[in-house]
This record gives sequence, C-alpha cells and structure tokens, in this order.
Amino acid sequence: MRHIPRKTWRGSNHFSLDKQAKLPASSTASDARGYILVNRQRKHAVDVRELHRFLSCVVPELQLQNRPFSVVFIADEVMRAYNRQYRGLDKPTDVLSFRGDHAYLGDILISSETAYNQSRKSRTLGFETNLRRLILHGLLHLMGYDHETDNGEMRTIERRLRRRFQC
Repeated sequence: MRHIPRKTWRGSNHFSLDKQAKLPASSTASDARGYILVNRQRKHAVDVRELHRFLSCVVPELQLQNRPFSVVFIADEVMRAYNRQYRGLDKPTDVLSFRGDHAYLGDILISSETAYNQSRKSRTLGFETNLRRLILHGLLHLMGYDHETDNGEMRTIERRLRRRFQC
C-alpha cells in the first residue's frame, strides 16, 4: 500500500477533506483506455468486460479521454474502514470518490456487497445496473459536481446519463 495525495473526498453524503487516501498501488495505474477497473473483493462477481463496454461509451460523453481514473471494487469491511477514516461513520457505504489532481481525475471505491444488497432490496435494479449507476455517480463527483450544493445540477445530469446509458 502507498499513500496517494487527494485533494477532495466525495461520498454518499459528500463533503471535502484535505487528506491522503491509502489505496493499493496497482489501483492508480492507467491502461490504454485511460482508466482501470480493479476487483479487490471476492464475494460478488463483477462483470469487468461489461463495465469496460459501459465506460467506453461514458468516457467520451463526459469528455474524460485524457483524464485517467480508477474504479476499485472492495468488500464492506474495507469500505467501512474508509468511511470511518474519512467521514467518521463506522459503517460501509456504497461509493466513495477521491479526487485527484488536474492530470489524474481520481479514484472511485465501490462496495460490491453494499451495491449487491441495494439491488436485492429494490427488486427492480440489477446488480450490474447498480454498479453502472454508482460509477456514474462517482465520476460526476470526480468532475466536481456535488448534489448537496449545486441546486440539482448533478442530479439532472445523472438522470440524463442514466437514461442514455440505460442504468
């Protein structure tokens, strides 16, 4: 593990912190696509190929071709530790976003367990669809949007993108 400086943290209740995130070194590398997907949990299968197809459409739409980022799927216990460290909440959450600098967009952490449980509770939202929604949500936060302070702008953009990309 190594420390990666982060300017801003965003989570489900999004607020900013000037802290350092401690992420696996491999989660910050970028491949030819400009982003990487890293599965660091084993409880729920993540269809990485499908998510690559999804991101191959989303990245150009959001004009992020030259802004590398990572999406890391983690277990609830790991998410709980991040949530406790950065938000002071001793429970897991679905998604946390750590903004990078100008060149590196940042890192999105997704708890696969929480996403799976949300999907089961909704009965109409599939697991992969929920993962796509959480990725979109995290990307918008990495781009600087904040639904708590932007008078609905982020929610409007997110709804439009969900319709367009069927998630």
